[in-house]
Amino acid sequence: MARVVSSEAVSDTEPQACRPITLWGNPVLRRRAEPVTVFDASVQRLVDELFETMYAIDSGVGLAANQIGELQRVFVFDCRDGLVAHVVNPVVEILDSDLQDGGEGCLSLPGIGTDTVRALRARVTGQDAKGNDISYEGEGLRARAFQHETDHLDGKLYIDLQPVRSRKKMEKEMRSSEWFGMHSIDPRSDLYREVQGFDDEDFDKADEPIE
Repeated sequence: MARVVSSEAVSDTEPQACRPITLWGNPVLRRRAEPVTVFDASVQRLVDELFETMYAIDSGVGLAANQIGELQRVFVFDCRDGLVAHVVNPVVEILDSDLQDGGEGCLSLPGIGTDTVRALRARVTGQDAKGNDISYEGEGLRARAFQHETDHLDGKLYIDLQPVRSRKKMEKEMRSSEWFGMHSIDPRSDLYREVQGFDDEDFDKADEPIE
């Protein structure tokens, strides 16, 4: 199924390329990304590639730059709620004390997902690819995506929020996965689709949002 992406999300002037997804175990996922200080064509190109890669998995709702090996503070999101956007140099603000507890997954940890407590409402501020100031607010899944992706850019993963016993169980499961030991993987590959639990007919279905 094809998806129409808004002109805000993807440039018409540069070809987009699906990039390999960085996998758990690759040190780049634990490094803090650097702020973007020069807003040239390379920033828009990175945004385009993030969208192209995220959309290679239909259930993906967000992707951070270090998930394709780029240590720049950029992420994209599309929570299927009408807003498709990117944020450069994001800063997340939790809007109140209300919490949500729901399923969460990650494109860099394929085949793994679990309930994760996050703030229910959040705001993210930053710049767009041209350096203009932007701000978005969200509740539920969108707020979860803001927090998840910004954590990525700080070298944090959602499994870090789990109790120690649960996290160690998930890490053990990942170490036994076919992809373990690979630094990255093409999200269009048969192996990636298999470990995510998708086949050719239901590739667009998932139990948890994947970010």
